[in-house]
Amino acid sequence: MQSSLPVAGRPRRPEWMKVRAPSRDGSYFDVQKLLHGARLHTICEEARCPNIAECWGRGTATFQILGETCTRACRYCYVTSGKPEAPPDPLEPLRLAQAAAQMGLKHVVVTSVDRDDLADKGAGHYAATIRAIKAKLPASSVEVLTPDFLGVEEQALRTVLAARPEVFNHNIETVRRLHRQMRGGKASYEGALRLLARAKELADYPVLTKSGIIVGLGETNDEVVDTMCDLRTHGVDVVTIGQYLQPSAKHAPIDRWVHPDEFRWFREQGEALGFGSVFAGPLVRSSYRADEQRHAATSGRGAVAY
Repeated sequence: MQSSLPVAGRPRRPEWMKVRAPSRDGSYFDVQKLLHGARLHTICEEARCPNIAECWGRGTATFQILGETCTRACRYCYVTSGKPEAPPDPLEPLRLAQAAAQMGLKHVVVTSVDRDDLADKGAGHYAATIRAIKAKLPASSVEVLTPDFLGVEEQALRTVLAARPEVFNHNIETVRRLHRQMRGGKASYEGALRLLARAKELADYPVLTKSGIIVGLGETNDEVVDTMCDLRTHGVDVVTIGQYLQPSAKHAPIDRWVHPDEFRWFREQGEALGFGSVFAGPLVRSSYRADEQRHAATSGRGAVAY
């Protein structure tokens, strides 16, 4: 299990936030070997996700395309930031699709770093990846968790949606009051809402739209509900809410550990707002059990707390 020893300046980790180490009995090490052998990145590793042992143990992973280096530097994110040294690898979509096939995935989740250095912000690489997955796994659904495509939003959305992902996700991350402070000058709260709404408008098929919120950055519970209201007003179908974990002393500090009872309350508020699916819990992340999130939204099962 992760240590519960306090780090200077951080609240002690409560019992409900502890996770188990990888088991030798599951698929964890098989997934690790496959992904590393295929020279693929995952957000599971790059962002130090607390659910990596569980998800890889189940034989699933969230692929990260467009390299390891992000051109943004959000205050809550552990992914390496800086200037990418290489253009997108044109063979990455094929390697990813092959790995997804070897893993037997029925729902493939793809995210990326921000690539503000690229003219299309990476949209073409997303589309190529979706097409490669659909060619290799025609019965599987595809979910993309994209950056904001700042400055080329309209064309980037058209490019990505032309490949017909079943789920389009863009995380709003935090509440309006804290958005600029946590995400920097480039990202925009209103821009995130517009991107999600426009994705729904541009798609000529019934795409699910989705967004995620992390809590424990200094927001109030009422502000979280306000953010859910904004997302729902902009047509978002699925929302995830999870606890922020400070990845290093250089990142934004944890304001508080949000109690499981509060996550259940968030779930109830989301249900009342009419989301097709609400996944809320201390360890929930945007792509956590993403296949179940999609199923809940399309089957009418609704909100789930973890």
